[in-house]
Amino acid sequence: MTVTNRGTAPASLERVKQLLGEYGAPEASASYLLCDRHPPELTAYTLIASDLTASSITYGELREESEKLAAAFYAIGFRAGDRIATLMGKSRSFLVTLQAIWRLGAVHVPLFTAFAPPAIEMRLEASGSRLVVCDEDQRSKLQGFPCRVITTGDTTSEAESFRILVETNYPKIERATLGGNAPLIQIYTSGTTGTPKGVIVPQRALASFYAYMEFGLGLNPDDVFWNGADPGWAYGLYYGVIGTFLTGVKSVMYQGNFSAEATFYIFSKFKVTNFAAAPTVYRSLRASSAPVPAGISLRCASSAGEPLTPEVNEWASANLGVEVHDHYGQTETGMTICNLQYTPLSRNLKDGSMGCELPGWSAKVVSTENLEALDEGELGCVAIDLHHSPLAWFDGYVNEPAKTAEKFSEDGRWYLTGDLARTDSEGDFFFASRDDDIIIMAGYRIGPFEIESVLASHPSIIECAVVAVPDEIRGEVLVAAVVLRSGTPSSESLTATLQDWVKKKYAAHAYPRRIHYLESLPKTPSGKVQRYVVRNQLAAQHYKERQIAGEL
Repeated sequence: MTVTNRGTAPASLERVKQLLGEYGAPEASASYLLCDRHPPELTAYTLIASDLTASSITYGELREESEKLAAAFYAIGFRAGDRIATLMGKSRSFLVTLQAIWRLGAVHVPLFTAFAPPAIEMRLEASGSRLVVCDEDQRSKLQGFPCRVITTGDTTSEAESFRILVETNYPKIERATLGGNAPLIQIYTSGTTGTPKGVIVPQRALASFYAYMEFGLGLNPDDVFWNGADPGWAYGLYYGVIGTFLTGVKSVMYQGNFSAEATFYIFSKFKVTNFAAAPTVYRSLRASSAPVPAGISLRCASSAGEPLTPEVNEWASANLGVEVHDHYGQTETGMTICNLQYTPLSRNLKDGSMGCELPGWSAKVVSTENLEALDEGELGCVAIDLHHSPLAWFDGYVNEPAKTAEKFSEDGRWYLTGDLARTDSEGDFFFASRDDDIIIMAGYRIGPFEIESVLASHPSIIECAVVAVPDEIRGEVLVAAVVLRSGTPSSESLTATLQDWVKKKYAAHAYPRRIHYLESLPKTPSGKVQRYVVRNQLAAQHYKERQIAGEL
């Protein structure tokens, strides 16, 4: 990766133009940009198994093996533009499969391995995928589906063998050169704000992904990078796998299930210097009793997927030696607003701030009523100004014109994220909630994240969610779902303590009227809290408690 000193805004914009020229060019080849241009001896990934043993794969090996698999795809009838899905965990085979798909010029459809068959079927049907490459332990989920299956296990009458296809000497094909507008990925949104919708990621989006790796994550050529997110979802795919392939930075990929012990071991053993993960990972590390080893080499730590609550950085600064930088984006845009790690553009962190615009993007907080830009401190919708965001690439949802229209202003200027936030005098954005999660209590508009940030700072709490339930007098009142640190018992006394904590640290009127103690919070497969599930559960429980108390 070539990183030059671009300490001024004009220089950063020149860098954006350079990236767009390279990745959006008519002669752009994804296979070249993501693999073949790197020195063959350069290690792409250190793969760490669940037992913490390690192996590696170089770009030369990736090229050789993906050339064979792409030739096999071609030989069995697949061509550029075809949709090829993967139902695979983090593995060497997965990395080779991605490179083979793009070498052919086909379009990758990621499937998360935690999906049940109905979620898989929905995505296969919507994308028109006729081929799925899957791990052996995922093959049973594909039974009865009208698509061809390649498995990393043994071949059967229902599935072909990945190993045999790679080892068969099919005629070699030339790498596809399709240009910046060619589709690279067809990914589906998580469905937290409606049914999953198809998003086409064109090759030119690689410019945006590279800009985030450079400016957002602050990658250096000598970094050891680890993105802990799953590549079945946007952040792990865009900025884990693809980000590594783009930059050529040495990366680690952990194939086991999360544990604090394994995470700390990998930090120490493999000298990770640049780490990115969801806030849940940092909260779990903070809650763990596992000792933090000496000699951790972290230089940068970043977070994305959900807002980062302030207690994480109190712990991270003391235990990891770095502050965690919160970053914001969506499947449809990639990352757009960040606490930038790139040193010439970095600023001091502020509690609750998700940062400022990434170079190449322009964002405003606008009125939800007339889309007029709001003054600092006013709550409104985060909107991307497409007239001044050269890195923007999303054109609309696949076969969903009505849903697409909801995301863009009529004049085509604004992409509407559906997230509510405020800005301050220095241009920092402060997340409040999803548009449909905002709470209106006795005339006050309250963003649940603000209350969650205060609650989560209490030492007894691992994580929490704040929602509203109906109230005859106030319209809505706040209730909280709380997960306590292991060994901390729930009690009426603790409830009173937590309510007082919010009154003193946020506002007297905005404390949760009820606190419910849960073993865990309901989450999507990508790790985002399912607020509508929390809301429905707590509303029913709140109603029942009021009946019992004679309040209804």
